[in-house]
Amino acid sequence: MTFVRNHAKGILACDFFVTVTASFRVLYVFVVMEVGRRRIAHFNVTAHPTADWTLQQFREIITGERMYRFLIHDRDSIYSSELDSAVKSMGLRTLKTPYRAPQVNAFCERLVGTIRRECLDLLIPLNERHLRRILKEWVAHYNRGRPHASLGPGIPEPSAGIPAPQTSGYRIPNDHRVVGSPVLGGLHHEYRLERIAA
Repeated sequence: MTFVRNHAKGILACDFFVTVTASFRVLYVFVVMEVGRRRIAHFNVTAHPTADWTLQQFREIITGERMYRFLIHDRDSIYSSELDSAVKSMGLRTLKTPYRAPQVNAFCERLVGTIRRECLDLLIPLNERHLRRILKEWVAHYNRGRPHASLGPGIPEPSAGIPAPQTSGYRIPNDHRVVGSPVLGGLHHEYRLERIAA
């Protein structure tokens, strides 16, 4: 944990999990998160995950704009030695979790549990395209609207240019009102303060 606390801003954690469509087709969801900000950096869906497909996902994430130093993943056979060497050439050091120790990648395991509890346990995707659309909307909510207790509570990607009005305790300022926006057809809601037009 000391290592993770000291290097959290430079760590990516990734994992695969499965979901089943309404026609009982098994789809694999690949998710990558930034450990320090608890931000979902990337996700994608496929019916047939391969090492080449997974490497392409890393190419889409690791563009050089952000300084990532470490990548945590399990010992699944999809993370081949060729994939690890390609990731190393991108400037990341791979940290493989020990066998049968999901707690080592606890951040990503918890994220997968959150995706299941808040999204996929409540909706049944019809097909791959539908699953992508569901996850796209939920990931935007997770990154921009859902508070995270580990961030104090905060949001991984707070809205830029919208200053939070100063409130005292639980009182809403007189010139503001609470506005709710539905997410995933009303499954979740995001709330914000909005200035009342004069």
